[in-house]
Amino acid sequence: MDKTLQNQLSPLRDRIDAIDRQILDLLNQRAQTALDVGKVKHAFDVDGAVLKPEREASIIRSLQAGNGGPFPSSAIDAVWTQIISACRGLESTMTVAYLGPQGSFSEQAALEHFGNSVEKLRCDSFDEVFRAVEAGQAQVGMVPVENSTEGAVNRTLDLLLNSSLKVLGERSLSIHHCLMTQSGTMQGVKRVMAHPQALAQCQAWLARHYPNLARDAASSNAEAARIAAEDPTVAAIAGSMAAQAWGLAVVAQGIQDDAQNRTRFLAVGAIETLPSGHDKTSVILAVPNRAGAVYEMLAPLADNGVSMTRLESRPARTGQWEYYFYVDLLGHRNDPAVATALAQLKKRAAFFKELGSYPIQ
Repeated sequence: MDKTLQNQLSPLRDRIDAIDRQILDLLNQRAQTALDVGKVKHAFDVDGAVLKPEREASIIRSLQAGNGGPFPSSAIDAVWTQIISACRGLESTMTVAYLGPQGSFSEQAALEHFGNSVEKLRCDSFDEVFRAVEAGQAQVGMVPVENSTEGAVNRTLDLLLNSSLKVLGERSLSIHHCLMTQSGTMQGVKRVMAHPQALAQCQAWLARHYPNLARDAASSNAEAARIAAEDPTVAAIAGSMAAQAWGLAVVAQGIQDDAQNRTRFLAVGAIETLPSGHDKTSVILAVPNRAGAVYEMLAPLADNGVSMTRLESRPARTGQWEYYFYVDLLGHRNDPAVATALAQLKKRAAFFKELGSYPIQ
């Protein structure tokens, strides 16, 4: 390296090293303070859930709002999620349930949302995720609820209807599918495996490039990757995280038909989330089967100035062509306008269930 260049870089690198040591010292101070908070709560006999979604969201938003750069505001979310996760883990270990095996998009969503300082509970199905949280094997679960290409994840909607768990957070992931095999080629491959949603999201690409290969459904993309790692005749569709987890080589990247493909995940648990200042509320409604019923059902939202961001219908499985409506609203259930609208909705609806209020990502 040129000596003049080295002379100019050396003091800058020394400064970075000194700053890093200061950051580490501050992180340890923060961790100790978090432990002190736990001791105070214990002394006053207010031991409860260590996870406080509204508090964690407000910390990150406050830092982003006050950020003067050049550190990117988008990176603040990732960095402070891990800092908060590490401090939370010192106070109490939190277990997160999600659809496995290793390398699934659900795992990616769970770790992006709760940080890496958690215990991972990989489940074989969405049903098992809900059962694990309901039984206390995990404090929270992470499940997909809708995809920008294929729409709602119907099994999740059904589970939300029948479960006592509350929605306490959301996480949206950009979904980039890869085709992967043991060898990194398609030689000898006879079938492509993935979760049905992933197969649907890549159907046009598969039809163009491998129209003659059989397509088989797996319980998850990561499960397809696990099978491909054992069977050279199988190609899996999954994320790059799954390829690394199962030692597979990527044949093609970004094979999803929609370049803007995204999946929204919901965090579920038994805790009630308090207002964070920028929240969303999800409810399930049903109305009598008569003309104008849906219009009348939604009127309280307009009357109280509450915005609706999502309306999804799902058959009630009664054989009578009745439907449940899944509705997302802007605002927290404790906000006066939202509280009034919900009270009026409850009176008008034939069925009403509040899924929870939670910070908007």
